Amino acid sequence: MTQAGACRRFAHHDRGYAVESTLFLTMLSIEKEAATIERTGPGTLAGRYLRMFWQPIFVASELLKGRPQPVRIMGESYTLYRGESGLPYLVAPVCPHRQTMLAVGWVEGENIRCFYHGWMFDGTGKCVQQPAEPQPFCEKVSIRAYPTRERFGLIFAYFGDGEPPEFPHFPSFEKAEGFLWAESITRHCNFFQNLENAVDTVHVGFVHRTLPGTIDGRVDSPLCFAEEGDWGVVYETKRKSGAYRKTLIGMPNTFNVILLSFEGDTEALWQEALQWYVPIDDEHHTAFMVRRFLAGNDEAGRIIDRIRATVTKRTDNHVELARAILAGRIRLEDVDRSSTDYFRLQDDVAQMGQGAITDRSLDRLGRSDAGVIMVRKLWQRELKALAAGEPLKQWRRPEDLVPVNNHAHA
Repeated sequence: MTQAGACRRFAHHDRGYAVESTLFLTMLSIEKEAATIERTGPGTLAGRYLRMFWQPIFVASELLKGRPQPVRIMGESYTLYRGESGLPYLVAPVCPHRQTMLAVGWVEGENIRCFYHGWMFDGTGKCVQQPAEPQPFCEKVSIRAYPTRERFGLIFAYFGDGEPPEFPHFPSFEKAEGFLWAESITRHCNFFQNLENAVDTVHVGFVHRTLPGTIDGRVDSPLCFAEEGDWGVVYETKRKSGAYRKTLIGMPNTFNVILLSFEGDTEALWQEALQWYVPIDDEHHTAFMVRRFLAGNDEAGRIIDRIRATVTKRTDNHVELARAILAGRIRLEDVDRSSTDYFRLQDDVAQMGQGAITDRSLDRLGRSDAGVIMVRKLWQRELKALAAGEPLKQWRRPEDLVPVNNHAHA
């Protein structure tokens, strides 16, 4: 029998095997794609997943009326502007007429007018004016617009298909107690490195151990525990000194924690923080943070002044300093702490030191990595289900789920 004949006979008698092989290879492809949690651009599996949730995109106080802003999220560009009513709008990045950036145009009422030839679009993306056209064809032209919400000092957007999900509830941030402070910081590495850092309390005792009031990981590193909950990961740490902390990861990229301020306070000042790690592209991301301080009006003024003094140092110099440290030109100990955001710099060195996108296949994880292991497990499971067209878990935060911290900087 010829080789071709043998192949035909094999195919004839073992079609079931061929089907199973194809299915097996398909499942391997799904497994491989699901493991690629770092890639979030258009068409990627992780990108599709993140786009199914509301994502913060801008600090609300920084979006001024009449000042459109270009924004980049998950490898795609957009135009963000605030209408005269104060409502934020998010639309496509360019005018469809001749592809000029809309962010260099003008806001008129609730509309945005293109800088190049004056075409104007409303907040839903409809073209409403074409000034130079003797017979306007506005009804044939539109750009994509995205749902937005302004909450907790941040502007959120929904990038998925169809109707957006219900906006998530954060009861303690919705109460009229204390005051909120919203901010953001850009980090020059993949978003997932920051998400994993959030469930890695062990790093606090080494990366941040020189800060006042923090822990020394050499003698007081915690035991770490993680389990899946209704909202994501419930991550608990217990230290030899008796300190206990429960922090929360809301799937897919939200972090909720109680901590004490690193603003140089001499008094105990606790805060509850919400953080989201949102990709700009695969090698950069923005960490959006809302901090809730429980303080009276008099104390609030002092705290705000102190935060603003620190924020003035939050420029890109901490990124350049991190690069210099990683290149061996200077040591972290050589940096003047008053010249930069030292806490952010320490995290930059740790996370950027993993590379722009770390290769997780090389990791040697241990028992202390319980939080990291659980976050990866949930992400990979959900991406595998998404790739296979299977149902995804509907994450919901129970009303009684709250973070806990019984010790400074624990």
